[in-house]
Amino acid sequence: MRHFDEGFERGGRGGEHRGRGHGGGGGRVFGHGGLRLVLLQLIADKPRHGYELIKEIGDRLGGSYSPSPGVIYPTLTLLEELGYTTMDESGGGRKLYTITPAGQAFLAENRALADAMLARMQDTGSPPTGRPPQVVRALENFKMAVRLRLAGAELSEEQAHAFAQILDSAAQQLERI
Repeated sequence: MRHFDEGFERGGRGGEHRGRGHGGGGGRVFGHGGLRLVLLQLIADKPRHGYELIKEIGDRLGGSYSPSPGVIYPTLTLLEELGYTTMDESGGGRKLYTITPAGQAFLAENRALADAMLARMQDTGSPPTGRPPQVVRALENFKMAVRLRLAGAELSEEQAHAFAQILDSAAQQLERI
């Protein structure tokens, strides 16, 4: 597995999100501040909704990683609070993010790092064989949902049976495909 530094890395401490790639090992995809720069550059390229940003990052990484809404939206809120983006509500409660002059200036100050991170994303984005990106994304979302639920309040006996039934049902449905 390749090691990435200066805001885009696998392994180590101080990153914004941990994820699993196809290499089987866990690790950090974006180091401290890295996701902010990538999001800011993508928004500078074209105003976008949060979901579009998630999809774009997943596409650029060939489906090997797709950030969760729980990572993207707090980072977008931070960018807005820093004055780097503005958010406009569009139809259906969707939020459209646009870069501000302050965001443009911040991006210009960090141009070399932003460009390097985007280039590295392209280098790591070769599609994995046999694993369609939408399946990888769905599997990662499923694993996160399981981890979050199990990390919460202890399951009652009834909840444990329901949880196991859901998992068994999903496994059976997958076997039928």
